[in-house]
Amino acid sequence: MKKTRKIKVIGSGGIGGHLLEPLARYLSYVDDYCEVTVIDGDSYEERNRERQIFEDFGNKAEESVKLLKQKFPKVHFRHKSEYVTEDNIITTIREGDVIFLCVDNHATRNLVSERVEELDEALLISGGNDYTDGDVIVYHRQYGKDKTPSLHSLPEIANHTDKNPGEFTNEERQGCQEEAQANPQLLFMNLDIASLMLNCYYAYEQNKLNFHRVYSDILTQARRAVRR
Repeated sequence: MKKTRKIKVIGSGGIGGHLLEPLARYLSYVDDYCEVTVIDGDSYEERNRERQIFEDFGNKAEESVKLLKQKFPKVHFRHKSEYVTEDNIITTIREGDVIFLCVDNHATRNLVSERVEELDEALLISGGNDYTDGDVIVYHRQYGKDKTPSLHSLPEIANHTDKNPGEFTNEERQGCQEEAQANPQLLFMNLDIASLMLNCYYAYEQNKLNFHRVYSDILTQARRAVRR
């Protein structure tokens, strides 16, 4: 019997952009109805070419979906050209969703985790990285209970001091762009985290999700899973 897979990918930049194509390729060869919604309020710029996949300078979610629809017609793609905020979180994330959270701020991670905690069934896979190391955190809700700890069980997320990009003023957004240029990321690390997130999703599908966090360092090739 076919089932419906509803997947939300929040952020289609460094990590999300590299996660989307292999995810879509995999979903194209399952028998289920697959709906993938890409959500991002940011736009591509010339400086993004070093790490990100795009053809035109436009909204990241819209441009990503434009490319994916051409390659993977069996998957039903949608885009939402906006940041996830308190104003739209309830309509964005719903019961039964699988959420790939590919953002670079704790404010959004905390907001999304709190929303998932309100649901009976959901899977949240969050990835983030510094220059050569990073981690993936998995928050699984089933039958109205936590199967793994929520993201905001982590002090750095629960007590975040950063701001949701959807609430930035134009001046603050310009400041964040300058900060990103001063603190660059590495393509290879983005690829590593995207791959880890997909691995976690497959482990969940195979009922082998017996961990809730995975650390990775590409210089030492160290990888460590935290068992639940």
